[in-house]
Amino acid sequence: MIKLKCNLPSRDANSKFRRTVSMIKLYGLRMSNYYSLTKALLIEKGLDFEEVKRPPSQEEDFLMRSPMGKMPAIEVNGVYLSESIAIASYLERLQPQPALLPGDAMQAAKVMELVCHLKLNVELVARRLLPEVLFKQPVSEETKVAVKADLAKGMMAVDRLFVGAPYAAGKQLTLADFYTFYCFGLATGMVNAIYGEDLLDGYANIQNVLALMAEQPSVQRVETEKSAK
Repeated sequence: MIKLKCNLPSRDANSKFRRTVSMIKLYGLRMSNYYSLTKALLIEKGLDFEEVKRPPSQEEDFLMRSPMGKMPAIEVNGVYLSESIAIASYLERLQPQPALLPGDAMQAAKVMELVCHLKLNVELVARRLLPEVLFKQPVSEETKVAVKADLAKGMMAVDRLFVGAPYAAGKQLTLADFYTFYCFGLATGMVNAIYGEDLLDGYANIQNVLALMAEQPSVQRVETEKSAK
């Protein structure tokens, strides 16, 4: 069990926050891209949290934390929450600053629209190749053909929404940038391993955001600690 602490800005609202919310527990493994994404958001928000090493499981004690037995999950005051988008939404409301969603309702919705396409139409599609890449369990040629076609559609959808000026959704750092970094982190690796291709060939705007996010202090800390023994 690893305890991590970040300093919060000294504001009255944050003092109230300290009195009402206990240490956040983050369950999962550092190898998971969604665990890493959630950890980066916690750091970005300046929230205190504790890492609890737990692999995905179908055991009842883990299903209480994450109904599908997947990573990550968080615990706050004895209440569990799973799914990265739900966790990100909670963290945004819990600690509004620094804001990772625009104040304008439509602009915020456009950020979440991009997040959904990154997650559902790129990362989760590429994830179908994961058994062969990570566990040496061959996937069928039919699956490989279908994944390649679905990824092409997904990339076109993302490209229609992606701004890259300089961030994924425009001038402001948002949740979409963190999803860009961690969704493509998995997807590009899967595509290169199976097809020997660069998923981001021809997508300079996405490549630029990945390079920008690689310099983000919260992401750098996550990646450094991930590689540490």
